[in-house]
Amino acid sequence: MTILIDDPVWPAHDTVWAHLVSDESYDELHRFAEAHGIPRRGFDHDHYDVPASRCADLIAAGARPVGGLELARRLERSGLRVSQRVKRGLTA
Repeated sequence: MTILIDDPVWPAHDTVWAHLVSDESYDELHRFAEAHGIPRRGFDHDHYDVPASRCADLIAAGARPVGGLELARRLERSGLRVSQRVKRGLTA
């Protein structure tokens, strides 16, 4: 299992958010998120957005903390990254 979490630096809704990803499979990511109470509505194409208040718990549960650049590289190499163009519906 390789669940990764980056630093919570993305501001929204009066907090900052981190990204939670798997570099193995979406199934692995969904299972981890569900097991740790992360709502499915937090899933955004290839990652979960998680509030800063949850990061320590997720790391204690096994998510590996990495920098944002490392997270993006690992997601890209895994083939699981969904490009911004696809997210915006500009391409398939």
